[in-house]
Amino acid sequence: MHSMRKVIALLSAVTAVAALSGTTAASASPDTFAAQDTGQGKLVWSSCGDTATPALQCAMLDVPVDYADPHGRKIKIKVNRLPATAPKSGQQGPILLNPGGPGDSGLWMPAYIAGQIPQDVASTYDWIGFDPRGTNASEPHVLCDAHYFDGPRPDYQVSQGTSKAWLAKAAGYAADCAADWSWLMPHMTTVDNARDMDSIRRALGAPKINFYGGSWGTSLGSTYGQLFPSRVRRMVLDSIVGPTITWYDHNVLQDKEHQRRFDAFADWAAKADSVYHLGTDGASVEKAYQQVEADLRTHPVDAAPAAGRIGPAEFEDTFYGGGYNFLRWPRMATVLSAYVTHHDTQPLNIAYNRYAAPGADDGTFPAYNAAQCTENAWPRDWEFWKEDQAKVNASAPFYTYNNMWFNAACMFWPHQGNTAGRLKITGKGLPPVLLFQATEDAATPYEGGLAMHDALPGSKLVVQNGGSFHEILFHGNACLDDTFTAYLRDGSLPEGRGRIAKTCAPEAAPDPVYVTPTPAFAGKAAAKPLAPTDPEAVHGVHR
Repeated sequence: MHSMRKVIALLSAVTAVAALSGTTAASASPDTFAAQDTGQGKLVWSSCGDTATPALQCAMLDVPVDYADPHGRKIKIKVNRLPATAPKSGQQGPILLNPGGPGDSGLWMPAYIAGQIPQDVASTYDWIGFDPRGTNASEPHVLCDAHYFDGPRPDYQVSQGTSKAWLAKAAGYAADCAADWSWLMPHMTTVDNARDMDSIRRALGAPKINFYGGSWGTSLGSTYGQLFPSRVRRMVLDSIVGPTITWYDHNVLQDKEHQRRFDAFADWAAKADSVYHLGTDGASVEKAYQQVEADLRTHPVDAAPAAGRIGPAEFEDTFYGGGYNFLRWPRMATVLSAYVTHHDTQPLNIAYNRYAAPGADDGTFPAYNAAQCTENAWPRDWEFWKEDQAKVNASAPFYTYNNMWFNAACMFWPHQGNTAGRLKITGKGLPPVLLFQATEDAATPYEGGLAMHDALPGSKLVVQNGGSFHEILFHGNACLDDTFTAYLRDGSLPEGRGRIAKTCAPEAAPDPVYVTPTPAFAGKAAAKPLAPTDPEAVHGVHR
């Protein structure tokens, strides 16, 4: 893309569209938009052609780009549903589903989640998935730079002298987004997506909706509840983004929690020295990690079948997901063991292709930036970032600079953040909301669950003490899943009256096994990428 075009687009976007970045959102009162003509279209259902779930239906829904101009330019939202099969008298209406991101597809969720709970409850709901605006199968699918994540990327560690390269890369990405998408980017906030949910509700002909959201989906759900409290019947928020923290500060919290999870992984692997041979203390395991990363700086590994090579940045991306899902730990430890003890790179290649290899384009990264960079006023001065992030890195070196560069486009984002912050969540007019939070969650730290409970006076908070999954439902924990099912069945809530209404135990850590390739992959370099329902998959806010 021509550099002058980028600069012009960037400057014009900053001056002309900054006012559109959500200033009405922070001051919107409950149900402000509930009575307005939103200008959205109708849902015309047809088979999705899903052989595993033939009953699944798909449709596209026209919605306004800008809800302040409901009859202006339109975009399309991809929606699917698994219809209720219970007798009409026993049906409980639609339940909208979102896995987080921001921007992740929810189309896999109706069939999956309905299959995780007893049929007598699942059959009473219309399960509704959707792709957030500008993402996945919604139209348009926003693409800023299809090759942004191609490897090898510059080293994340500032000590390696790559800061100028990353600053140029991040600024170029922001300019690319502005060049082609300045008409849409200011309208891809959480508030815009919440209004899309109400457009879906209207098109379904439902007076109220139910909702389940995880990770960023908790921001989406609470935002919907703030804008349209009278339209909420039941709401479940799982692994919660605090309602008042800025996105910049949220990322700093993530850095600290990911360090704790990496330390926990290292201690776990050290206890299995007879399996992995990485040393008998966590420090030795972490030293092995650092050794592999250092080697990859001078000897990157071919990433086949993915394009490019696995250098230190790609290596870090392969490992940070262990903070979301500790079922990855045996494979992570195997990667280190194979490399350090035999210089065998095949486990690394398999893990990279399963966990971290980029897709065909930049995926949901435009939506991620459009929401996070626009909803808060981010620091715009690199000198501030450099000094502040160095302080964080001093105690949390595993993830800090990886996370910093992932979010660096916000330093240059053309649509200025709303200085008033995200929509204030008060819970006024909402029915009781059911909250789930693990104490060791790295992606949405525990403080967020407490803060959301405090913001929603009628809510009930279920805490998994010692739990570390990101999005803690549907991992086979009956204490958690049965609480969810009871609420969906008849609105039953935990009876505890304190700040924490119910406590559940964590799942056991995985067995320390050396993960060898299955026979099908014995002679190949990589395994198939994870499906959203794979036990080792992670959902939600990816940073």
